[in-house]
Amino acid sequence: MNENTLIAIEGLPFIILFLILSAVFWYFEARYLALFLALLMIFTVWFFRNPERVIPQDPLAVVSPADGKVIIVEKIFEDRFLKADAVKISIFMNVFNVHVNRIPFSGKVLGVFYNPGKFFSANLDKASIENEQNAVLLETANGKRIVFNQIAGLIARRIVCYLKEGDVVEKGKRFGMIRFGSRLDVYLPVECKINVQVGDKVKAGSSILGYLK
Repeated sequence: MNENTLIAIEGLPFIILFLILSAVFWYFEARYLALFLALLMIFTVWFFRNPERVIPQDPLAVVSPADGKVIIVEKIFEDRFLKADAVKISIFMNVFNVHVNRIPFSGKVLGVFYNPGKFFSANLDKASIENEQNAVLLETANGKRIVFNQIAGLIARRIVCYLKEGDVVEKGKRFGMIRFGSRLDVYLPVECKINVQVGDKVKAGSSILGYLK
């Protein structure tokens, strides 16, 4: 993903399409339809906004990979990727949030696991297991393992992730997005000092979810 664009490039096809259709209908004097399509274009530009963020400099800080609302903070046994106890933090993104996703911690990508699935509402518990999703397993420089999992929601139908196994990544950098409403789950080591609670609003790259020990 281009770090410097004000609009995420994934949105450009939609923006151009709405712009062309709006112009065509305006030319043929279907003014109300043209205005409706113009409004859709404006909403799409706003939805795919790609703002800069100030990344915390604390080397132990784990930052949020997504904008949204924290809906789950719980200790679980993560049996798919970590196969160990972990703290699960779920962040729900509605259509009004920025949907560009960022790396929660610096390290090496050990694996990227895409799984096609269903499209339940992203705020439901079963979305973590049954929805279309893309999980990234990351190992830090001192051997800690973190999972962050992009999950499609009721409206979302396209998960974008630019990471691949073997990539060395930097905290706060953009790595993908989910189109039109979704969720992101993060699994941290149980010894991590958690810095958020259910109901908190967080921003990708700048809000601190916790601190590794």
